[in-house]
Amino acid sequence: MKFATFTHAGRRAVGVVDPQKGLVWPLDDVLGEPVADMLDLVRRYDEIEARIRPNGHALALADVVLDAPIPRPFRNILCVGKNYHEHAQEFAASGFDSSATSKADAVPAAPIVFTKAPESVIGIDQPILHRAEVSDAVDYEAELGVIIGTGGRGIARKDAYAHVWGYTIVNDVTARDWQGRHKQWFLGKSFDTFCPMGPWIATADEVDPENLSIKCWVNDELRQDANTRDLIFDIPTLIETISAAVTLYPGDVIATGTPAGVGIGFTPPRYLAPGDRVRIEVEGIGTLVNPVAAG
Repeated sequence: MKFATFTHAGRRAVGVVDPQKGLVWPLDDVLGEPVADMLDLVRRYDEIEARIRPNGHALALADVVLDAPIPRPFRNILCVGKNYHEHAQEFAASGFDSSATSKADAVPAAPIVFTKAPESVIGIDQPILHRAEVSDAVDYEAELGVIIGTGGRGIARKDAYAHVWGYTIVNDVTARDWQGRHKQWFLGKSFDTFCPMGPWIATADEVDPENLSIKCWVNDELRQDANTRDLIFDIPTLIETISAAVTLYPGDVIATGTPAGVGIGFTPPRYLAPGDRVRIEVEGIGTLVNPVAAG
């Protein structure tokens, strides 16, 4: 199933989505009881899954406003840097990579993990704000997002997928100048609006995360075209690594890294500007579109 957070008639709700039919069924109506938000659904899913059968009155997707699936994560989004071979090389060559000293160590030996602030999250069609007076090097990064369902600490690689509830699309927007200036990635990754997410979450049983096409267009020009089978560190490795240090909780979001083709990889770099449109498509999930607007 696919689940979305949406606003209709001034009310925010969670619903079951059928993208092909263009319909969404509010879960409150389906279950006959309130579902507070997506985090509430994730935490209670095992208890109520058998009762979730789309029926009754549905809303047209065209008549609702889709929000980010988890509009306000309860803590920072966990992100992975340099997790595709070609992107690791292009980023190391860019001069903005504080994690590598030369081309020889461009590909990391262990996952590089950083975070983005929850306030950076926006939904489909919401604008990525470009504040030229703050940063003139705003970049896009198409990524597969993992939603944790069952939390835990010290999760073994072999058990990792049992802890995944679903998958979504994340655009890890980055201010490259801030990333280089501050020699770390948190600030440059965490500007308001720098984490478009959505359009919904596909549950784990619907997706083969080890073989998904991931593509990104800027103004209808294909910039990124890869497959998750090219990840340097796969999802079980990421979950094992992160949970060895940090307890994972239901609703945690892990952005798994971006492939080659980001703006910094071109000569000269091709950064985003007001008026641009970024479209990301991940097989089996959907399409996330965001305009870029002066902020």
